Amino acid sequence: MQQRDLIGYGSSPPHPRWPDEARIAVQFVLNIEEGAESNILNGDNESEVYLHELPGRPARIGERDFSVESMYEYGARAGVWRIFRLFAERKLPLTAFVVGQALELNPDIGKALVDGGHEIAGHGYRWISYDGMHEDEEREHIRRTFGIIERICGRSPVGWYTGRTSQNTRRLLREHGGLLYLSDAYNDDLPYWLTDTPAQLVIPYSLVTNDMRFLQPNGFSSGEDFFRLLKDSFDLLWREGETAPKMMSIGLHPRISGHPARAMALARFQDYLLQHDDVWICRREDIARHWLSEHPSEL
Repeated sequence: MQQRDLIGYGSSPPHPRWPDEARIAVQFVLNIEEGAESNILNGDNESEVYLHELPGRPARIGERDFSVESMYEYGARAGVWRIFRLFAERKLPLTAFVVGQALELNPDIGKALVDGGHEIAGHGYRWISYDGMHEDEEREHIRRTFGIIERICGRSPVGWYTGRTSQNTRRLLREHGGLLYLSDAYNDDLPYWLTDTPAQLVIPYSLVTNDMRFLQPNGFSSGEDFFRLLKDSFDLLWREGETAPKMMSIGLHPRISGHPARAMALARFQDYLLQHDDVWICRREDIARHWLSEHPSEL
């Protein structure tokens, strides 16, 4: 059974000793999900209701929702390439949380990630909730996703984030093996080791510094909102980093931040980062390997 830990590092977090004595490790995540969402074409019984431009729109049972499909398609057709250009122009790395079916439907995205030197992490085979799925089916989805990423991108993922997990997800991933880190956690500003055995590193993610809030009723109304939130988060962590460095995770989606007004906010924040010294902008894999070297598990 997965146990809770409400104490964590407490008042004395470890000094991460980031490379070159950086005061903060900044990590961008791009979620590749388009095409793998709920759709009767994928064998589902209803259309997608989550993370699109019409929050609260009810599912269409047994029917396609062409408007919602089109919003998702924007990310794969246009948004992802705009985001790739922003990172390429600034020579910045990212980690992609890649859904297996989305990669199958648009393998050019995988090839572009490899060519850009980015990390490809697993994000499930479908962009659906895994809660309630039989563990044998989820186990097969995990196996299939590993195979797709290896076939298209040339290597298996070393990190994983399902997002909408089941009660079995963590156990099944550890059973499969081959992962340096898991990211289905939001509970710290630093990596940490699970206390059970065998040792497993967790690199927490964030739903706060995340563009998904554009699509929530109480979320961002403009790119300025997103930029300000990212800047304020960075500024405080930068200040703390003088004595206690942390990490900052930023979540992006092609169908969200790939739109021009929102992409401009991302570009402004990237440029703001580059005005600062002692910042380590990296992939999650880089954080995992650093933590393995500097803070190995004691189990």
